[in-house]
Amino acid sequence: MMKHQSRIKILVILVTIFLISSISWTSAEEEVEDEREFDYIKGSEKGPSHWGDLKKEWKACNNGEMQSPIDLTNKRVRVVPNLGVLTKNYKPQNASIVNRGHDISVRWNGDAGSISINGTQLFLLKQCHWHSPSEHTINGIRYDMELHMVHESPKTNKVAVLGLLFKIGRPNPTLSKLSNYIKSLVDKEEEERKIGVFDPSKIKLGGKKYYRYMGSLTVPPCTEGVIWTINKKVRTVSREQIKLLREAVHDHAEKNARPTQPLNEREIQFYNAKRKE
Repeated sequence: MMKHQSRIKILVILVTIFLISSISWTSAEEEVEDEREFDYIKGSEKGPSHWGDLKKEWKACNNGEMQSPIDLTNKRVRVVPNLGVLTKNYKPQNASIVNRGHDISVRWNGDAGSISINGTQLFLLKQCHWHSPSEHTINGIRYDMELHMVHESPKTNKVAVLGLLFKIGRPNPTLSKLSNYIKSLVDKEEEERKIGVFDPSKIKLGGKKYYRYMGSLTVPPCTEGVIWTINKKVRTVSREQIKLLREAVHDHAEKNARPTQPLNEREIQFYNAKRKE
């Protein structure tokens, strides 16, 4: 009888140890899954105001003098007519769509064409991604979404970004084509879906008036020396499309717009191209 009771006690102890171990392991796994390098949450220790403190390689996020995004205010704009024509030479290429956790990105897997700035600098198209709300503002007005088309110089590795602004209205044709792929990526960070041939020239860039200034990447490491071109024409996107983009990324990036940064005496140029782009 005593042996039987002892066996029961030992069994109870072993079960208790197993349960405690299981609880500890689950909590640790949840912590690991929740880890992220940075976020967009105001007041968070990993939020935009602390990005420069998180890694020494990210110090420009706090200390840089040419950070993006900015407010494109008329008070600081210099009109430059008939200069700085932006020439686009895009072409169809195989692409993939990726949930990077902090945004949804389309990556071209080969040569998808290029842009040239002022007829001298050639930049190859690499990827595009979306921010909602917009990161750049115009005279203090923040729009509902911003698309960034990211290009890189093959010679200097410098970056040039085309920015397109959107307000609530009719659905955006590009996002309409990609909606099923985006739905399949909801909350699946670093997962990728091949989307076949995707023609970047189908992304309507809007009018011929645009702003240009020197800035930085808007996510860590906030590297400076980026040539920004923001189209003045504001296009439309539906509420449902913005909602889908926000559902797809992780909770810490549902509103993945970095706050505007100090201009620090930089010049903002405004172009009104006369010839067809």
